[in-house]
Amino acid sequence: MAVSANKNRRDFLKQGSSLAAVGISVPYFVPSTALAAPGRSGANDRINIGVIGTGSRARMLMNQTPDPGRIVAICDCYHQRMVETVQQLKTDWPMYDDYRQMIDKENLDAVIVGTPDHGRVLPCIHACQAGLDVYAEKPLTLTISEGRVLVNAARKYERVFQVGSQQRTMEMNRFACELVRSGGIGKLKVVKAVCYTGPKRYEGLAEAPVPEGDNWDAWQSQAEERAFSPHLQFGWMQWRSYSGGEMTNWGAHGVDQIQCALGMSQSGPVEIWPTSPGPNGKLRMRYANDVEVHFELEKGPLGGCIVVGEDCKIEINRNKFTTNPKDFVKDPPNPAEALEWEGPGWIAKPHIKNWLDCIKTREKPNADVEIGHRSISVCHLANIAREIGRKLKWDPETETFPGDEEANAYLSRPRRKGYELPELL
Repeated sequence: MAVSANKNRRDFLKQGSSLAAVGISVPYFVPSTALAAPGRSGANDRINIGVIGTGSRARMLMNQTPDPGRIVAICDCYHQRMVETVQQLKTDWPMYDDYRQMIDKENLDAVIVGTPDHGRVLPCIHACQAGLDVYAEKPLTLTISEGRVLVNAARKYERVFQVGSQQRTMEMNRFACELVRSGGIGKLKVVKAVCYTGPKRYEGLAEAPVPEGDNWDAWQSQAEERAFSPHLQFGWMQWRSYSGGEMTNWGAHGVDQIQCALGMSQSGPVEIWPTSPGPNGKLRMRYANDVEVHFELEKGPLGGCIVVGEDCKIEINRNKFTTNPKDFVKDPPNPAEALEWEGPGWIAKPHIKNWLDCIKTREKPNADVEIGHRSISVCHLANIAREIGRKLKWDPETETFPGDEEANAYLSRPRRKGYELPELL
């Protein structure tokens, strides 16, 4: 992939520093639009962002991107969706059918990647290679192995990489997880979670004409090639070829809170086993500290879990928590902390703001790429255990099933030609 535009921009900045050092003069007139003002960042402070994927969630992220972030271009392999986006948001952003062209031609600092799950990792890696910071929606990956490659790319190119697990920035969630993690509810007995459903295997579907302007080949990305069906492209979350079902959708949020509360954000369980059969079966996991997580609730906190401790039981959900005893927490966060997350749609603005702040400071954001990879890996482990139908041992250090050839075969999948991961980062 060509990245000459970004390389030239960096070279130009270096040259600019050299010219200043030797005293070569430059024009001193600066247009007023380039200067900072109340409520507006100056041009030098703005972070130019390209958006890859323009579906409903991506549009929400565009609407919620705060200053100093500035959307300057969008990309989608289905052209009509871009047209609808610029009409809906009343913008005149340049539109690209290939994200690589957008990266090459636009003067970008960062990208927001809001594609379906199976098409997310490759543009994220290419963005890292191009020197761009990344905000990627959850679930971060389709397989565990591609997640490790992505983390390695982000680290090699020193990118600020935020995953869209916005509960990591919500004060109510941060407080509740820290309470559990620090021993505030006593020794942990068990964690209870929703039994999130898994994906379906492909079933033969009637072929339909590809909509005009829809690059079906590009949309399929790494997945095996199939005839077009709107039930695939627009119902992708239910199919194993493109997603992990609700286990990797809402499960990405709920499991992330479990990882955070248990202090396992950089790790994972050591055993996983199904307790009922089938792709939607109940299952359990055990961590190295002997705490078990039971994915067996028919109803419960989709965005969190119930943690039972010796002194208290706490239910963690999106932007809220409750305890039993009710008055167990004597100094909870100010309820006003939750208000900025309330409103239409799934609010992400403060989470994006955390990413933009970290782009300036070069610190790791609240939902760093390693955290996102580890959390969604647990969801993948759940689906793998369901598919194999027996107890599995997992090594979080090597990210493998020790001595289990059958299980290790599920860590990655064949990728279609033209959509392979880079051999060298």
